[in-house]
Amino acid sequence: MSSVYDFDALQINGQSVPLKQYQGKPLLIVNTASACGFTPQFAGLEALHKAYGDKGLVVLGFPCNQFGAQDKGSNDEIFEFCQLNYGVSFSMMAKIDVNGGDAHPLYQWLVKEAPGFLGTKAIKWNFTKFLIGKDGQVLKRYAPTDTPASLAQDIEAALAA
Repeated sequence: MSSVYDFDALQINGQSVPLKQYQGKPLLIVNTASACGFTPQFAGLEALHKAYGDKGLVVLGFPCNQFGAQDKGSNDEIFEFCQLNYGVSFSMMAKIDVNGGDAHPLYQWLVKEAPGFLGTKAIKWNFTKFLIGKDGQVLKRYAPTDTPASLAQDIEAALAA
């Protein structure tokens, strides 16, 4: 696999999405959780979606239950939580694993392309973020502690590229 566009994912409603449909647009890919200390970042991600979505940014949230069992619900329950509590209108995908033998192929590729701190390949926690350029390549990996608002300058650069 040579770019993000080589992968498919499932939307939270179970519909298959070829990521090539986003070709030419920057993507922000985030593994999310509904019961995490970082869960309020949903509001920041929604703010990025509202500020930059019309300019081409696509935000994709991938729920994951691998960190402290902080997203135990079904896809329907997760979707309802995100809408009711944070007004999420960006694309939420079906729950996946991001680490281990059952990690989604997209995440296997993301961690290979953009290792974490000290070269680690694993996702360390919920709300790790990846900014993908218009060419489908990883531009940058962000830690869970990096707020969505702190990504604005990089997103603007990706949109302008």
